[in-house]
Amino acid sequence: MTNTFPMTMLAQLGEVTVFQTSAVAHTVTERSDVAMATTEATTEIQKMCQTGQASYGELNLGLHVNDNPSKVLDNRMRLLATINEQLAIQHHLSINSLHWVNQVHGKQIHDIDADKLTMRPMDADAIVSQQDKVGLAIMTADCVPIVLYQPTSGQVAAIHAGWQGLACGVIKATAERFTETGQIVAWIGVCISQAQYEVGSQVCDKLLAGCIENKLLPAAHIQNFAALFSISADKNMKAESLDKSIDKPVSENIDNIKTIVGEHKIKLNLPKLAHEQLLAAGITVCNDAAIDCSYADPHYYSYRRQTHLQQPATGRMALVIVRSAPMPELNH
Repeated sequence: MTNTFPMTMLAQLGEVTVFQTSAVAHTVTERSDVAMATTEATTEIQKMCQTGQASYGELNLGLHVNDNPSKVLDNRMRLLATINEQLAIQHHLSINSLHWVNQVHGKQIHDIDADKLTMRPMDADAIVSQQDKVGLAIMTADCVPIVLYQPTSGQVAAIHAGWQGLACGVIKATAERFTETGQIVAWIGVCISQAQYEVGSQVCDKLLAGCIENKLLPAAHIQNFAALFSISADKNMKAESLDKSIDKPVSENIDNIKTIVGEHKIKLNLPKLAHEQLLAAGITVCNDAAIDCSYADPHYYSYRRQTHLQQPATGRMALVIVRSAPMPELNH
């Protein structure tokens, strides 16, 4: 194992760079080699499944999943060093720190500029900062990771959005921390696709109820929630439209919500819902390529895939946003 930590640069805009890590190293960069790379990754994962570290692999960044803490901390240090190596190639100044939080599936926000420094990570599902030379990291293994940047203020944020976070309004709450005027842009990282995310109707009930109660989507999206964000796992079942005003309390709409999702299995489109919540918050989504599926692609960690494989646990990858100014030009 080399000291360089495998990662992919997703975007670079001004003083901000976005990186995505994985579960196993991507050994190729050309699209024509993807099939070969996937086969190699699958073989590597199959080999790992025969060892005690099958669930964690070599690139786990999560301290909360019962992996060896010293190994995880070493991975985080390697990631920081690799980020700074990449920044040097881009002629940007190195960052001083990479910030993490203990993610709890809520909407609490850690402001690293205002909160006191502690030895233990803060319980939060979003991180915000306006400092230079910092990185913000969000860990996932199926949930939707999002990073934000406002060029006019230099403010950055990182968001962990599982279905609970999308229901309680973590995206909206984070957007409200951007108090200066100016466009905010976003990138969405690797997460589970609709094809692989089958849940019970009660999850869809709660998700739609949260979107109504917290006013996270336009009225038209609420009225067509099922058609926009879900498909039935039962191909013979058709979802119905909601025909109630979102201005009424959730309790008065719950019968209609249940009519939409039905008492059957649903496949939810979490990345699309996150995308629409970002747009509703006035944020521009900048992804210029399809979002990889954490479940379907063995390069990535997937809690759901590991559960289906009856593995005891899984590691976590990270979406990282880094703010670092270009190096000053030297006078000759």
